[in-house]
Amino acid sequence: MELPFKKEINTELETNSVAEEFAKIISEGDVICLNGNLGAGKTYFVKQIAAIFGIKNASSPTFAIVNEYTGQKKIYHFDFYRINEVNELYDIGFNDYINDADSIVFIEWAELFPDVLPSNTIEVKLTLNEDNTRVIEINKNGRR
Repeated sequence: MELPFKKEINTELETNSVAEEFAKIISEGDVICLNGNLGAGKTYFVKQIAAIFGIKNASSPTFAIVNEYTGQKKIYHFDFYRINEVNELYDIGFNDYINDADSIVFIEWAELFPDVLPSNTIEVKLTLNEDNTRVIEINKNGRR
C-alpha cells in the first residue's frame, strides 16, 4: 500500500482487504487517527487490524476511553467521542500511551482533540455514503 491511499469500499471483505494491506505498513510507535461519521466503520477497521496481529478481543473503547490489547503487537485503542475536555486524557496518562514506542496507538474521533496529537500521525478517514458504501482515505501526518 502506498500513501496517500483512497478507495471506495462496497463490502466488509473489501474493508478487510484494506485493513490487511494497511497492517503491513504500520509498526510500533505509529499513532493512527481514525476520523469519520458515526457508523463509518472506525471500530470495525481497528478490530480487523487487531485480528491480523492475533488479537481477538478488540472492542469499542467508547466508555472505557482506552483499551489495551496484546498479541503479536501491543495496541492501545482510544475513543475520544465521549471526552469532554482535554484534561480527561491527561488524567488517564495519555502522554505515556502516546509515547510508548513499543506499541501502535489507534485513536477514534481524533479530530476532536487535535492539539494532543503528535505531528507524525497517520490519518485514516472513513466516510459512510448515503448508499452505504464507504470511502477509506489514508494519509501520513493527517495531510491530504
